[in-house]
Amino acid sequence: MTDDRAALLRTLHDEHAPDLWQFVLRLTGDPQLASDVVQETLLRALQRPGALARRHTSPRAWLFTVARNLVIDNQRSARQRREIPHDDMPLARGAESEDSTDALLDSWLVADALAQLSSEHRTVIVHAFYGRRPIADIAAELDIPPGTVKSRLHYGLRALRLALQERGVSQ
Repeated sequence: MTDDRAALLRTLHDEHAPDLWQFVLRLTGDPQLASDVVQETLLRALQRPGALARRHTSPRAWLFTVARNLVIDNQRSARQRREIPHDDMPLARGAESEDSTDALLDSWLVADALAQLSSEHRTVIVHAFYGRRPIADIAAELDIPPGTVKSRLHYGLRALRLALQERGVSQ
């Protein structure tokens, strides 16, 4: 980075970064995101020094407009819609809670519902979900065509869903 660009960055940061950070923080409520937006705004100012030199707008107005647009872009992004804040993260699969009563009751409920199914449907579901076996392996082991395995799995899951709904389990 040349001395002129470094001086420009230092000046912009010293004069505008604290107010810009407060502005973005009010928009987002997230201090880390506010820091990221301020950094990106200053980077864009370095990449487009001509935009700051325009007579019809002040550098401060330009910086705040760029920051606001970055916040809007972030809110519209697909990443923002899919991310879950770390405070609201669900427990990972296999993570043990202190009380395993709910898991035990759920397993009894599923076992009871599985008992209601035909042996063909139950066998395929148990192999596929509890044994984590691929369709081809299940077909070879049971000596039936893969299409039959798929069909039994489809209709077995439908019957299992109905059996669970009869027991008060909703989706």
